[in-house]
Amino acid sequence: MSWKTCYSIGELLAAAEEAARTCTAISFDLFDTLLIRRTHDPDLVKPATARFIAEKLAALGRVVSWEEVQDLRDRAEREQREATGRRFADQEARYPDFMTQLLRQLFPGQDVTALLAEVTGYELDMEAAMLVPRAGLVEWLRRMHAAGRKILVLSDVYLPAEHLRRLIEGAGFLDAVDSVISSADSFLAKASGKAFQLVQEQYGLDRAAWLHIGDNPHSDGLKPAEFGLRALVLRDAGEKQRKSLEKRYYKYSLGQPFWRGRDLQQLCLPLEAENVPRPFLYRYGFLVLAPLLAAFVQGVLEECLKSGIGRLYFFSREGWLLEKIWHLLAPVLHPAVALPRASYLYVSRMALAGASCAHQGMVQSSADIVFLPAGNRDFRDLCRVFALDPAPFAPHLARQGLAEDTVLSDKHKGYALENRRRFNLLFRDPLFQEEVKRQTADSNLALQRYLEAEGFFAESSVALVDIGWMGTIQRFLFDAVKHRPDVPACRGYVLAATRGIVFPEEAKNSLRGLLYDRDRFDLAGSSILYARDLFEEACRAPSPTLNAYALKGAGYELLFRTTEDKTGRAEQEQDAYYAPLQEGILDGVRRYAPAAAVLGWTLKDLKPWLNYLMVSRLAFPKTREVVAIRNRHHLDDFYGQHQPVKRHTRADLQLWDRSAAALYCRPFLRLKYFVQGIRHRLREE
Repeated sequence: MSWKTCYSIGELLAAAEEAARTCTAISFDLFDTLLIRRTHDPDLVKPATARFIAEKLAALGRVVSWEEVQDLRDRAEREQREATGRRFADQEARYPDFMTQLLRQLFPGQDVTALLAEVTGYELDMEAAMLVPRAGLVEWLRRMHAAGRKILVLSDVYLPAEHLRRLIEGAGFLDAVDSVISSADSFLAKASGKAFQLVQEQYGLDRAAWLHIGDNPHSDGLKPAEFGLRALVLRDAGEKQRKSLEKRYYKYSLGQPFWRGRDLQQLCLPLEAENVPRPFLYRYGFLVLAPLLAAFVQGVLEECLKSGIGRLYFFSREGWLLEKIWHLLAPVLHPAVALPRASYLYVSRMALAGASCAHQGMVQSSADIVFLPAGNRDFRDLCRVFALDPAPFAPHLARQGLAEDTVLSDKHKGYALENRRRFNLLFRDPLFQEEVKRQTADSNLALQRYLEAEGFFAESSVALVDIGWMGTIQRFLFDAVKHRPDVPACRGYVLAATRGIVFPEEAKNSLRGLLYDRDRFDLAGSSILYARDLFEEACRAPSPTLNAYALKGAGYELLFRTTEDKTGRAEQEQDAYYAPLQEGILDGVRRYAPAAAVLGWTLKDLKPWLNYLMVSRLAFPKTREVVAIRNRHHLDDFYGQHQPVKRHTRADLQLWDRSAAALYCRPFLRLKYFVQGIRHRLREE
């Protein structure tokens, strides 16, 4: 019989359809035929398993690098192939055999049966994540199976048929396959032609009515033809181009850090049937926000493991999506490590502001935070934020010659610096502070009860994760509980730390921005500040914000903002609008996790490409991106209702706030804001 080479899937299917008319059995090669790989090299999956085993050893107190584990695995596999070659025509290996040998060598004196199953499960999961069914060919396979053809899968690989069936099941077409044959079970491969003889004898197939399809000209073309079968060989030019592109990115990444992130993104891209039309918001979430947020959470994980932190709290409401990303990412990146226990903590600036004053009183830096938003004007705004009744403070204000409507913000008409100086004297007034403590005592006690119920005080150190920006929530939270002797060390990690008000760093309270931190000069990383509202809205939970902590008998009660008013309904509308964006982010993270595990890159490795992503997509966005993505109804209860003077309104206008007409008609507008951003960064202390 002869064999034919096809250079596209369409050409192959046409030839297969013609040949199948007189065939009763069709055999397929598996890898690069029915299943295509995201990676250019199948061996790229192996280091992930080596890291898994190295982590297992580290848990036992043994320091063995993953490179050493990989070398030992390669040696065990090579030795088995050499031994097999002395007995059979093919130098084949069998995964359970050489992996058992490896594990016995690394874990002497232990029964490695359970560990082998664990290691095998992880490697197969990584394999499955890097494999995609070739949609057109699998569809044709199903049609042939339904028409009564006997469907077999033949593969020359070290994985036994049991493992291959698991991969095929994960790909979704095991029900259309009659039998799976692997050279690892018999040490007879297609490469020598022995596998075809074995299959014929085992299943009693007629050579004249048997069609074989594969991708290797020797194993899937020449050898079956010599055995008397009809054979089709797929040499897909488009697939070869895709693989060569990924190979080039990978080779570049070994010496140039920028390409590490680009190669990771390449492994995440949808292939075959995954590549279906999606809404613009989904695509933006998948391609832009997913890698940024996943890398941030990966950085949090690295910091927790390095510091030995056993408990992690994600702050509401942005922490809702970050917690989901954590559960998708952490078990894949470090499956053999005891991960920190993650919880979602109901907090907000408004709920914590008052509670933070119950023991230490109100500090000036907290008041300064209130007057940062241009909408806050006077003492009434301060009382609104800190949940205070302004009436009892009238005599304290009067002693300083102030009233509750005295302008205290320089962004409003009528501001006088002397009034602000007199206002600052109140923080040293014991009578003023006594009234603050009296009014905030109940909310503080309710907060402590809530934290006790969440196990907060049972830890020696905790990680606190938020989107950013000044660490206000963490500041208020720590101020509220730092009087307790059992308060844990609070290690805060945020996407970006702007530090507009200096964060009160101390031994038990620290804050670090992972993608950008003002304390570490990073011009490219500061591009994330262009679209802060975007990240807040993209990560926000589809639930109302927390307004306060209240006492309820011997317990506590969480009081949430109503969703029945105009603002609440607007938020629900925006939640629905952003749903495709969040779906794209989570799907992107599902791809990011195994890709990062396979490549083994850390946040530091990916940072150059993440910087490029932030500059190109946030500092220099397309007009349609800004118009489609920026928030419609950004709720900020911290922000008051007063109108500042116009010069401050103009100063607060950012690139992502500009109209579509301005973005479209002014080609240098983005450059203007970019240069301004550089100037601001250079002037920062």
